Amino acid sequence: MRLSVFINIKYQCSNPGCSSSIIVPEPSLRNCQFTCLADAQCRTFTFDENSNQCELFSDIPSQYGNLLAQAGVTTMTTIDDRQLIDCASGNLLWNTTGITVLNSSQLISAAGIYVDLNNTLYVADVNNHVIWKLLSNAVNATIVAGTYQTSGTSSTQLNWPQDVYTDRHGNVYVSDWYNHRVQKYQNGSTIGKTIAGITNTRGSALNQLNLPLMFTFDSTDTYMYIVDHDNERIIRFPTNSTSGVSGTIIAGGNGPNNTNTSLNSPFGVHYLPSVSTDLFITNNDGHSVIRWTPGAPSGVFVAEGDTSTPNVPGSTSTLLYGPVGIKIDSYLNMYVVDRGNNRIQMFCANSQIGITIAGGSSGNGPQQFNQPYGIAFDAKMNMYIGDNQNARVQKFLKL
Repeated sequence: MRLSVFINIKYQCSNPGCSSSIIVPEPSLRNCQFTCLADAQCRTFTFDENSNQCELFSDIPSQYGNLLAQAGVTTMTTIDDRQLIDCASGNLLWNTTGITVLNSSQLISAAGIYVDLNNTLYVADVNNHVIWKLLSNAVNATIVAGTYQTSGTSSTQLNWPQDVYTDRHGNVYVSDWYNHRVQKYQNGSTIGKTIAGITNTRGSALNQLNLPLMFTFDSTDTYMYIVDHDNERIIRFPTNSTSGVSGTIIAGGNGPNNTNTSLNSPFGVHYLPSVSTDLFITNNDGHSVIRWTPGAPSGVFVAEGDTSTPNVPGSTSTLLYGPVGIKIDSYLNMYVVDRGNNRIQMFCANSQIGITIAGGSSGNGPQQFNQPYGIAFDAKMNMYIGDNQNARVQKFLKL
């Protein structure tokens, strides 16, 4: 990106505790800098010399936006009170009007979702106790796991399924919430095999689960990392394990807390080892996201608001309210389903300032959510959201 703008712009700091203004008299934006010290709320510029990318965190008068565009700088639409220029990498912007790809004619409550390499969508439908499969460009979905509207403990039944994943061989994995197990369906079979936990037996032993929620897998599908919700931990199991096999605690397991050595109602988890060796975990009751190296005694909060007062819900750009689903991309940007705020927040790599890329108010309109849950991306980075209480899956096209 070419940055060569001959302008002198004055930006007001948003926090009254900071200096009153910031002057950027440079003949270009290459020397983007902070002058509102020690307060992230006053952060006006960040600039990465290695990638030549600059972020502007203040409202920009339209005439300056025009000057930037004329100078060859790619500007984007104002998002969440800020103007963004090439956040992290690429033009990370989505249409904010969702397209419904599955609705209440089939779904009751969309939860975890997954899109495979063929752009086939899989949806965990909690209250119908099934997993739906929607082929790319298809209209109607089919059931690939569970018995429609019938909960149970048998190998063909599920009880409030929460998340779904398919591996490169087409095997389907399901976290079976009230059965305290993870089921694997091989080669298109509708008969599940328990590969983690013991059916209908909740507990804290290493061979047990207690209300498993979302999960993530390594790049070779050798291991799965399960949010063991009521045990306040992330536990790892081989994908070829069987019922009663012991797992390994990877994060948490010390009871609910808002310190960096514990988890507090963990909900979502994502692992992308090609980018980072760390897990990214949402703390639903802690209103935070923590980054945790598997097996380490502690993690690092990467989204939580004011570090001096953790566990504070809110709706500002630095706060979350009951976060659930989470994904990271190949540039280490982080996408969080901020359920209590009915929005999707994007956190640029190494930034704790969230940018609302979809939603922001409660309702059933195409730009709204009602308790969103799962998040997934297809190969073109189109975004899919399980809009739980609206009984639908929304697709947001990448611009």
